[in-house]
Amino acid sequence: MGTQPRGQGQCLAGEAAAGADVLSVPGPARLGTSVQQDVLGGAQCSQDSGMRLGGPADAATGTLGSVGWRQAGQAAPATTGHRGRHHPSLDPEQLQRARLQVERAIKEKKIFTVQGPYPIIRSLLRARGWVEKKFGGAGKAGSRPEWHHGSQETQLQEKAGDGDDAEQGEAALDPRLGSACCGAQPSQGTSEPLHSPSPPEEEEERWDEDPEAIHNLMSRLVRDQVPYFIWTNRCSAVDCRLLQQDQVVNHYARVGAFTTKEGLCQNLRNLPWFDQVDPDTFFPRCYRLRAADERQAFIEDFHLTAARSLLKVAAEGAMDVLAGMEQPPKCSEEPAGPGPPLPPHLVEEALQVCGQHLSALGHQDIDGDPPSPPAVGTDWNRFLQDYYRVVHEGAGLALSGAQREQCRALLQRLAGQLPQLGMEGDRNVWILKPGAKSRGRGIVCAARLEEVLRLAGVCVAPSARVGEWVVQKYVERPLLIFGTKFDIRQWFLVTDWNPLTVWFYRESYLRFCSQPFSLHHLDPARHLCNVSIQKRYRLARGRHPQLPPDQTWSCRQLQAYLAQVGLGGAWHQVMVPGMKAAVVGALRSAQDLVEHRKGSFELYGADFVFGEDCQPWLLEINASPTMAPSSAVTRRLCASVQRDTLRVVIDCRDNPACPTGAFELIYKEAAVPVPPYVGLKLMVQGHSLKKPKLARHRSQGKPPTTVPCAPQPLVPPSPSAGPRCKEKARGRSQGEAEEL
Repeated sequence: MGTQPRGQGQCLAGEAAAGADVLSVPGPARLGTSVQQDVLGGAQCSQDSGMRLGGPADAATGTLGSVGWRQAGQAAPATTGHRGRHHPSLDPEQLQRARLQVERAIKEKKIFTVQGPYPIIRSLLRARGWVEKKFGGAGKAGSRPEWHHGSQETQLQEKAGDGDDAEQGEAALDPRLGSACCGAQPSQGTSEPLHSPSPPEEEEERWDEDPEAIHNLMSRLVRDQVPYFIWTNRCSAVDCRLLQQDQVVNHYARVGAFTTKEGLCQNLRNLPWFDQVDPDTFFPRCYRLRAADERQAFIEDFHLTAARSLLKVAAEGAMDVLAGMEQPPKCSEEPAGPGPPLPPHLVEEALQVCGQHLSALGHQDIDGDPPSPPAVGTDWNRFLQDYYRVVHEGAGLALSGAQREQCRALLQRLAGQLPQLGMEGDRNVWILKPGAKSRGRGIVCAARLEEVLRLAGVCVAPSARVGEWVVQKYVERPLLIFGTKFDIRQWFLVTDWNPLTVWFYRESYLRFCSQPFSLHHLDPARHLCNVSIQKRYRLARGRHPQLPPDQTWSCRQLQAYLAQVGLGGAWHQVMVPGMKAAVVGALRSAQDLVEHRKGSFELYGADFVFGEDCQPWLLEINASPTMAPSSAVTRRLCASVQRDTLRVVIDCRDNPACPTGAFELIYKEAAVPVPPYVGLKLMVQGHSLKKPKLARHRSQGKPPTTVPCAPQPLVPPSPSAGPRCKEKARGRSQGEAEEL
């Protein structure tokens, strides 16, 4: 279909300036006057012969890219937009197909909106026949698209600063490869790096450079439609109260009860009320320092841990070690510091303190005698200084053989009561974390009590005000790979909160530190495995050649390593079951606090570290885990988890028997009916009792209804009573007889 000659009543607005050919669209392919105005950017023309689209229409107003022209078998004629860039004109065949696809998507409710760098989600939804509704301002912060008709609007905006994303935008970005929001979208599994959100001032330019302008056209055609699938990178981007029942969104409200360090620390303590599970078996001890009672509990815990650590040093190898596993250096390997050995009474004091603690754990102190004065009045400042000399400075201990055996025996008894005794080590290292930050920001490790309190801004005064910090026991005996620490990112999906429905992803990936593990150096390069932290450091010299240069492994590579060191069954027998139990326990502890909504779902990323016995320890749970690949492993896995997420939340909704990829349903409880909340109403409604009137009953010939009481004797009226009294007594006696 070629251009029509001039002079036949066709609109030529902008054609002279553009210097391009103009295509006519046949009558059946008309899009309507209002849509034509949007597509043409105000240059509207209507004739009996059809519509003409051309001139200054650029990518932002719905022109086709060179890709569409090549598919149509035509050369893309260049046109000049309002910025001097060259844009092709619209192909009528492409326009016809776009119109039909939009009509079908509207009829089938397949309109979606994506905020953030999720090209895989866009690509997979488009392949299913969905049409994207791109929000106004090209994703600028603070934009508010109209997602509903009339006055019903949903606020879609990005918060300034950092949000819930675990590591969003960590990977190196190349702006030439396309826009993160609406540019060229690499297909699933592509080797090109995905992109993080662009600065607001660059977004408009990226819209103009979009080679898939047909999607911009379809987006404008559905701009007044309601999106039925919403994917954002922050829960705050959507006001769930304004959503319709059939709209699906990838977030729940109030998930900070388990996705923040402070919320997880607080709510896991309530787990025994919901399930017979001890959180100390999978979550290291944690305290919120801004709460005065928890701050005092942490100080007492630090004291007791120091006493147990001293017993471990004195016992010299009382803790069993798995064969074939790399071990962190022991304190006994340090050269002895200057000065004479500390006297035996330091160990005696530690034995007494730990013995009393063991009695308290076994509830043996309830009926017993009160503790002796030496244990009550322990000088902890002096004790900690002596402990630091032994553990950190290498001072010796003068011990007898009997004391050494007492230490070993007491530690064995404590191991039956304290599930974290093995992983806590002997250096009493704690990790201090901001309560609501991510990507490892602000996290430090410390091994002295005064240092922890100083870093958290805590004074010795009980009324001291502190920030939102949590302090957690550091796993001093982690599982190491070639002497290097690692953690694991494990995805799981929640599709309902009542009944709680949890899907566990079978694939995961490891993140390595750049420096070898050592408790003598507490710098982040050795102890924090976050990608955003490790990318600041260079790899250590002499690093083991089998460690990956991109510091990432898949879980399959971990299984192969475990098989090499004789722990081939640990992954399926210990690690995976432990991670599943920890995830379900964390969710159940916060289930009543999350604002559940039918039609929502959310993907989470849990971080675990393993002990020497392969027992998993939950560190934190992240909402909106990063989908930006930082390595070949994460590029493959991030694409896979997004693909399988859509299988669960979209495909299974229409066909419950469809495959769910690597997602495994691990927990679904029975639905609990939730009564509607009607508020607090203490009013009792009723009406007063009235005394019956005798005259009315006498006129009707019926006895009055009286309140039942004790039967009265039938006493005949006395002879001296008047006729009126006799008649009343006769009537009462007759009524009572009828009742009997």
